[in-house]
Amino acid sequence: MIGWLSPLRTVDAVQPADYDTLEEIHAASFDAPWSADEQAALNDKPNVATFVARRGSATSSRRPIGFITVRHAADEGEVLTMAVHPRQRRAGVGRLLLNAALRHLYAERVNEVFLEVDPQNEPALNLYKRTGFVPVGERPDYYRDANGAHKALTMRLEMNQPEMLARCG
Repeated sequence: MIGWLSPLRTVDAVQPADYDTLEEIHAASFDAPWSADEQAALNDKPNVATFVARRGSATSSRRPIGFITVRHAADEGEVLTMAVHPRQRRAGVGRLLLNAALRHLYAERVNEVFLEVDPQNEPALNLYKRTGFVPVGERPDYYRDANGAHKALTMRLEMNQPEMLARCG
């Protein structure tokens, strides 16, 4: 939506009170969700960051509507997970989260970012491709669901690309 009908959204760092909602969002997005305790423990590590999207108006709930978790080591970064509440999908929340995470990784002097994505998840795959991620490999049996195991596509983004410098600088 455009103009005054656009839902305002903000992105900020995860807060301890957010973890239960992040567990719910992750469970609605993945067959093997991360618990609130697992997410809290992961975020206790100094090289891990989670960013949370929220509705931004004063009259709306401040509960998370999506989140992304990234980590970095040396000059390499990784998107560990990203999930958006089902009712908020296809509204730009994923792009907002990904851009926030990439700005953070750029500030940490990361040169390239990796992620795994289900090749059947077309909205995520399209978002990553539009952002500049390119396929670099596959990981067999990465995802597990009621139908068994299936592969993940590994993608890489070079952060020194001019468009990344413009976005993250």
